[in-house]
Amino acid sequence: MHVKFVDRDQFLKDYTQNLLARSCHDPERLIPQLEEECKRRRCLEEASLRRRRQVVAQYTPRHPHLYTLQQSFLDKQFLEVVQVARQPGQTPGSLTRLLKDHHQHIFSFPVFTKEFCEMFLEELTNYEESPLPKGRPNTMNQYGIKLEELGFTDFVSSLRLEYLIPITRLLYPGCGGDSLDSHKAFVVTYKEGDDVDLSYHYDNSEVTLNVALNEDYSEGDLYFGPMRKEQSTRRAGYSHQLGQGLLHRGQQFHGALPITGGIRHNLIIWMRSSEVRNKVCPMCDETPTLVPAKEGFGDGFTQPEEDVCSLG
Repeated sequence: MHVKFVDRDQFLKDYTQNLLARSCHDPERLIPQLEEECKRRRCLEEASLRRRRQVVAQYTPRHPHLYTLQQSFLDKQFLEVVQVARQPGQTPGSLTRLLKDHHQHIFSFPVFTKEFCEMFLEELTNYEESPLPKGRPNTMNQYGIKLEELGFTDFVSSLRLEYLIPITRLLYPGCGGDSLDSHKAFVVTYKEGDDVDLSYHYDNSEVTLNVALNEDYSEGDLYFGPMRKEQSTRRAGYSHQLGQGLLHRGQQFHGALPITGGIRHNLIIWMRSSEVRNKVCPMCDETPTLVPAKEGFGDGFTQPEEDVCSLG
């Protein structure tokens, strides 16, 4: 469930009946957890900034050249798709012929070369094995790396601006695909004893890119349902392939089945449009109250003077 928590009384009034119907027989016991999570979220920006500064001061990259996006990292087919998308007068149909269409506006295509994926994972492993503190990717993924803390913000910004927006502006014009001006990027890790699957949910994004970084694992397919405000029983499945990216709308429900062996790593980029979310928050459907962020994109609620919401 996605819930709104202001205080104890509001939460119990709004959700007690729903929770009892879901076999949560003592909603009161959730209050300390919710209060702790609210406290954690209020401190997210400051804690992440401290970790980023510590990485700059103390971390020695294994592959320093990876931190600047280069065309050699990108699959030739991906570059061909981007080249077509950049041409004037293109239509969604002219582009989708070059992609694999999984229906429901879900598309896949090669993004990175195998060589880049291997070096990128070596860099992530090097960072994981360092004594530096790491922030978890989000509230659902407990294991992985926030790429902004490692120093990949410019890398992902270049990927979004130069290569992905030409595609998303054609495929998703109705949900901000032509105005994606910020992102949150992270790598998630699934393995036995840690996270092995991902519950049914929707993303805090307008458009999401999910790229498989390895292939030495078993099972773990994705599954997709309807958009958040739709009523439908339809489902679609997707099996990851090394270097392949899956592009979908953030408000589309999806989840990941359990892996049964090995370790799976995926690069996730939540791309966001302030043109869309400044009008209504995609998580709570309310007009957002913006709080200036000290650094970074915040949660993508960008004001004209470049202040962004610090909650996330």
